[in-house]
Formats: sequence, C-alpha cells, structure tokens
Amino acid sequence: MKLKHGYYHLIAILTVAIWGLTFVATKVLINHGLTPQEIFFYRFLIAYIGIWAISPKRLFAADLKDELWLLTGGLFGGSLYFFTENTALGITQASNVAFIICTAPLLTTILSLLFYKNEKATKGLIYGSLLALVGVGLVVFNGSVVLKLSPAGDLLTLLAALSWAFYSLVIRKMTGRYPTVFVTRKIFFYGVLTILPAFLLHPLRPDFDVLLQPIVLSNLLFLAVLASLICYILWNVVLKQLGTMRASNYIYLNPLVTMVASVLILHEQITWITLMGAGCIILGVYLAEKK
Repeated sequence: MKLKHGYYHLIAILTVAIWGLTFVATKVLINHGLTPQEIFFYRFLIAYIGIWAISPKRLFAADLKDELWLLTGGLFGGSLYFFTENTALGITQASNVAFIICTAPLLTTILSLLFYKNEKATKGLIYGSLLALVGVGLVVFNGSVVLKLSPAGDLLTLLAALSWAFYSLVIRKMTGRYPTVFVTRKIFFYGVLTILPAFLLHPLRPDFDVLLQPIVLSNLLFLAVLASLICYILWNVVLKQLGTMRASNYIYLNPLVTMVASVLILHEQITWITLMGAGCIILGVYLAEKK
C-alpha cells in the first residue's frame, strides 16, 4: 500500500519506539531462566509461523543467488545480530552495549557510500548523525563519565552493529525484486536456521512450565508478534521508501524511548545531562532527515 511520504517517517519512529521497549521484555525472560539464544529462537520461530498467514505461498526466490542473499539477511539481521548483542550484555555494561549498537546508522551510511556509488551523504545527514550519536552517549551514560572497557563484550556489540548495517544493505538489494512480506518471512526462516549451531553447546530443552507462565508467554508474544513479525515488515517497507541511510538514522531514537520507558515504568531518575542528550538526539535526527 502506497502512503504519503511523511507517513513512512512516522512508521519508522513507531517501529523504533517498539524496539526501544524490547530490552525490558528480554530482561524479564532472562530473569525467568531463558538464555539469549532461546529467546531469539522462540521469538523468530513464532514470527515465522505467524507470517505464513499473510505471506505469498512461494517457497524459494527466483534463483539460487537471491536465495543466498536472503540467507545472508537472516544471518546478519537475525541470528548473528541478536546472538552477539545478547551475549555482549552478559560480558560488558549495558550502557556500553546501548551506546555502541547505535553506531549502526553510521556504519550503514559508510557501507552504503562504499557499495553504492549513487549514494550521496549531505552535510545535514553527516552532522545530524554525529549530533544524534553524541546525544545517545549523553542519554546512555546519564551523566556518568566512567566508561568501563570490556574488549570482548564491546567488540561483540560492534559486530552486532556492523551486522545490522549489512542487513540493511541486503534488504536494499532485495527491495523491488520480491514482496516485502516474502522477504521478511525468509529472514525469519534463515534466522532460525542459522541460530541452531548455538544449541550444540547449550542444547535446547523447552520447559513448558516456564514458557506457559503468563508473564513469560506475554513477553515472548510481544517480541515475536509485535517487535518481530509486524515491526520487521514495517522496517523493510521503510528501508524501501526512505532509503537505507535516512531510515537507519531513526535508530538513534531507540535509547530515547528506553529512557522514557525507564522513567514511566521503572521510576528511574533522569539528569539534566540526559535531557540535553535527548535534545541532541531529536535535533540530530531532524537535521539528518530534513531535505
């Protein structure tokens, strides 16, 4: 369905806002004994089953090359991204992860300029992106100037950000060749398929007494249906309509949403430095997005 161009910006903001809430849901599931790879597996498996109701019934892409590109998308935008990010959370500080993962828009811009010669980065896009990144740092560290380095965890997070950047390029390549819902379904399938090797070290043993608990089931459904099935379709549409560089800049809003949710739900305190960071994010995204 075609919409007025401005609506795609609103869809991008809504999608990122929902993704900003997923950390809380994931934390709840981890506290109930689920491992990061189990959470991802159940999340994408439920989303994959659900998307069949609206997806074209064709099984494969037009040729092997395109099928391999979709497999790459499932790896970069699914299993590798979530596995590295969630593993990093267990090694380094959450603030480090939240800050480094927001380098994904910058990495996406750099890769787009490298691989697509017709892409041009305006001054507004560059300066806006950098200003938003500074704002992310202020919000994430909340006035604290102490940065505890953890090379393994920080490198894993950087790998996750780079993985998402490559995913954005894969979606761009598939845009227009296949329906968005079909591409998203294949991403879910290959995401589930490529996470299976992780269970060789820690075998999957479903505990239905835990999985069927209302709080566990509700958070899993939130991650699977809303944050994955619906949001991945919407995000792939946004990438198609706005372009990889402009759409990716909305990811900077992610920690801003998390900050607001922390205040409203967890009653956490915010400082004037955090508010300054929020202002930098909003202004930076505005500068990056305006024509």
